[in-house]
Amino acid sequence: MSTATAITPAATAARAIVYRTFGSQHGPIVRLMSPGDLGEFLKPFVFLDLFGFDTTGGHKGFGMHPHSGIATLTWLIEGDTQYEDTTGEQGVLPAGGVEWMRAGNGVWHDGAPAPGTKRVQGFQLWVALPAAEENAPAQSIYLSPSQVPAEGPARVLLGRYGAAQSLIPAPAPMNYLAVQLKDGEHWRYTPPAGHTVGWVAVSAGRLGTGTGGEPVGTGELAVFEESGAAIDFVARGNTSFVLGSAVKHPHELVMGHYSVHTSKAALDQGEAEIRRIGARLRQEGRLA
Repeated sequence: MSTATAITPAATAARAIVYRTFGSQHGPIVRLMSPGDLGEFLKPFVFLDLFGFDTTGGHKGFGMHPHSGIATLTWLIEGDTQYEDTTGEQGVLPAGGVEWMRAGNGVWHDGAPAPGTKRVQGFQLWVALPAAEENAPAQSIYLSPSQVPAEGPARVLLGRYGAAQSLIPAPAPMNYLAVQLKDGEHWRYTPPAGHTVGWVAVSAGRLGTGTGGEPVGTGELAVFEESGAAIDFVARGNTSFVLGSAVKHPHELVMGHYSVHTSKAALDQGEAEIRRIGARLRQEGRLA
């Protein structure tokens, strides 16, 4: 993947694409954004994976692993997934559902295909938390497909679009939408005031953006210039994508292995809690 330093502002009438990437492949996962590259430019959005795998290939899931200082939002496009986390929640999330995990001061969680599921596909997003929440108690929210509101072609995973508002309390001003357009269908997204960060990632089809360039293809992420302007889309074939817009996160990104905080002190506190929970899980025989 090219470095994110290639991003430069572009002053054009349409809201220009200033960076595009197909990310880097890690088995069944395509990493489109990380805190050390595009996350620096798109914060509070700091990490994005597009995952897709057939369970017949022997994939057993992601395994129990920790986080602190961030929230993760997993949008399941296809396949049912078993979940478990150290807030005490466990169950099965069906296709079309949303998992929100505010790691805060520290949490461990696990996800794996539910029995009988043949294919799983989705996006996992990490959101940097503001200083007031980065060491708060962990919180998990699981939404069934019927609990994810829609406005036109957009399902509102986080934030608000039109009259539709997510049941998940966004930690800062941001929107995260899952959009489906039919071949040739046009759609305009007008971001709320102050949402100068904007990007899209396509999971199926090709997406024109009104700039006259090559459409954004399947598996590609496109970054828009920082602006409050609307973005026009047109589907080239039936197209599915996610879109993020936000007020820019004003803090530094201080990174651990599974954690992102705003300061070294906050990171140290979160990693200490991760170690404490991990020791307990090992005592209980839930970790190797």
